[in-house]
Amino acid sequence: MLAASNQLLWSMIGLLLTMGGTFLEANITTLPWSWSKHGIHTFSLGVTFQIGGVLLVGCLGGKNAGAISQIAYLVMGLTLLPVFAAGGGPGYVKLSQFGYLLGFIPGAWICGFFAFKARPRLEALAFSCVCGLLTVHVCGISYLILSYVLQLHSTETLTLMQAILKYSWFALPGQLAVICAVTVIAYVLRHLMFY
Repeated sequence: MLAASNQLLWSMIGLLLTMGGTFLEANITTLPWSWSKHGIHTFSLGVTFQIGGVLLVGCLGGKNAGAISQIAYLVMGLTLLPVFAAGGGPGYVKLSQFGYLLGFIPGAWICGFFAFKARPRLEALAFSCVCGLLTVHVCGISYLILSYVLQLHSTETLTLMQAILKYSWFALPGQLAVICAVTVIAYVLRHLMFY
């Protein structure tokens, strides 16, 4: 178990990673052996590194640090600091996709819970990240359904199914690619830090 001071440090790191990842688009490059022929080309994954920050803090700091960092992120965003993708403020609660942001808290907690259940192996860390990501999507879809049933969405012109496809299904491949990178980074860092 990590000491309280380490958890606080990882919480702050997780907050910064989530805020920074919100505005960094995830890309992949062409294969290295084709760089000389065509140069280096990048291709967008259609997502940001935000979910990577959420899950990385869970893998490195544990469940409490992960949850605390995401609570701080939501509090900052809802108090008018522009840390969300479209700014911030209490009005964000009315947006259909707010459920995915709410899902960051249990997602980071579950990721951290499973990441520290066993020794840090690639498959164990990948499993913890996938569990965290699925938790975020379950929370997001639940909030979408609730917002459509209660008609909370103010400017959403999509149907419920279109919103689920847009916010979950189409984002999933890019987020799984980000999880691959998070798993490798967490594996290396956990071994370098001997825990």
